[in-house]
Amino acid sequence: MAIIITDECINCGACEPECPNNAIYDAGAAWRFSDGTSLKGIIDFGDGNTLNAEETQAALSDDIYYIVPDKCTECVGFHDEPQCAAVCPVDCCVDDEDVRETEEELHAKKDWLHQNG
Repeated sequence: MAIIITDECINCGACEPECPNNAIYDAGAAWRFSDGTSLKGIIDFGDGNTLNAEETQAALSDDIYYIVPDKCTECVGFHDEPQCAAVCPVDCCVDDEDVRETEEELHAKKDWLHQNG
């Protein structure tokens, strides 16, 4: 699964620098797959869809910090627990019940984002 930031977010920004995948963005900020990863050029999602990793994507929230689910690995392969949740002063970084992934899938996503195999 991925982590989401709930609307209880106070926009303190404590979570953003903790993410090893650069999956957390400020409210209204555009994002890219290449941010904080080794993805460059055209990336293949394995389902017939491709995208330029450097292409700017629209913000997922204009009101609060947000986490890009396709970049979130719950810190698997980096830390024992999601670092955003560990540092959040209002406990608004929680499991996203709509995005469920196994630990194996999270490791594979980490490797894909950082081109480790």
